[in-house]
Amino acid sequence: MKIKFLIAGLLGLISVTAFAQKGDVNNAQSEFDKFQLIKQGTLATTALANAQASIDKAIANPKTATWPQAYALKGAIYANLAVQEKTPATATTLFGNAEEALKKAKELDTKNEYAKIISEGSLALAQYQLTAGVNAYQAAQYDVAYKAFDYYRSILPEDTTAIYYTGLAAYNSKNYPAAITNYSKLVTTKYSQGERIYDELSGMYLVSKDTTGALKAISEGLVKYPNSATLRKKEIEIALQSGKSQQVLDKINAAIANDPKNKDLYYYAGLVYSQSGDVAYGKVKGTKDAAGKTALKAKATEDYGKAGEMYKKALEIDPNYFEANLNLGYILLTPAIDSFNTANNLPGTAAAQKQYDALMAKASTQFDAAKPFLQKAVDLKPNSRDALANLITYYRGKKDQANVDKYSKIMDAIKE
Repeated sequence: MKIKFLIAGLLGLISVTAFAQKGDVNNAQSEFDKFQLIKQGTLATTALANAQASIDKAIANPKTATWPQAYALKGAIYANLAVQEKTPATATTLFGNAEEALKKAKELDTKNEYAKIISEGSLALAQYQLTAGVNAYQAAQYDVAYKAFDYYRSILPEDTTAIYYTGLAAYNSKNYPAAITNYSKLVTTKYSQGERIYDELSGMYLVSKDTTGALKAISEGLVKYPNSATLRKKEIEIALQSGKSQQVLDKINAAIANDPKNKDLYYYAGLVYSQSGDVAYGKVKGTKDAAGKTALKAKATEDYGKAGEMYKKALEIDPNYFEANLNLGYILLTPAIDSFNTANNLPGTAAAQKQYDALMAKASTQFDAAKPFLQKAVDLKPNSRDALANLITYYRGKKDQANVDKYSKIMDAIKE
């Protein structure tokens, strides 16, 4: 009997000793759980402080200093302390201690018993870096913001906000490869602003002088957003810059063959020709060779003519298509302006009068051809500055100052 009592006493002693050793860890866990439940306010702050005091004792105790639970808790507790700390230097120290403790916990927790606590600590580290990144970004410290957001993203690699913020900060810090990597990842997710991201991604390729990558990004975007006017226009712009306008035209014409009643496709084809004409026309002033000028003007005239055909086809489907009316009016204005300016640049001599009269008569006819579409665009969108500006140009060409003043007053009243 005495032996049995002795054994019972020893077992009780061992149990009490083990409980005492685990007591600080248990207290830390209990207080941290309380903090997790409350999160904010005085009670939460007190609970987190109590958790810190208990876990510090546990880590200092040789008996519990090697427990994975102790390090997991320390990491989670210190990470949340870092998030709440207002003094930057102190917060940085807390963050470092949390990061080190979580690393140690992962090494010790071979059975993944405390993965949940480690995850909670990691999420707090991510929150800390998110806040740090936002503050740095707002202070235009984009390289600092990028590093903070990239840390945040490394913990939450599928979080679309993390990927977006990282890419945006990378772009603003001129780290274009990192920006492209993150935006390329973002478009593979269900991010709600995917259309805009494809547009911005193409821009990142362009600033990196990679027109092939830019065109590829836009093409992929159009597969997902086939009705995107923004992406279609960007595709046309890039194609013209890279000398691949015919490639885009071929794609649009193929689409028209499959969907001949789609007004937008005719509009986009017209846009390709319009912009190609603008490019040719823009080179005229910089060309000194007379033959070169003539060739460029002929090229512009040909492209504008093809653009006009496409815009008219779009208007056959929808006479109230604002963009088609606006652009058709614009390309019809261009030769009228050219005739008008050529006439006014003639020498003021009697010998030049006949040529002047002929050019002004030609310009007047050309202006009148544009008028219905210019007016229609204004009727459809009375507050469009582009539409009003084109109509004002028409009245200037017709030397109708009363209407120039009338529509100029309307345009001046419209806020930018």
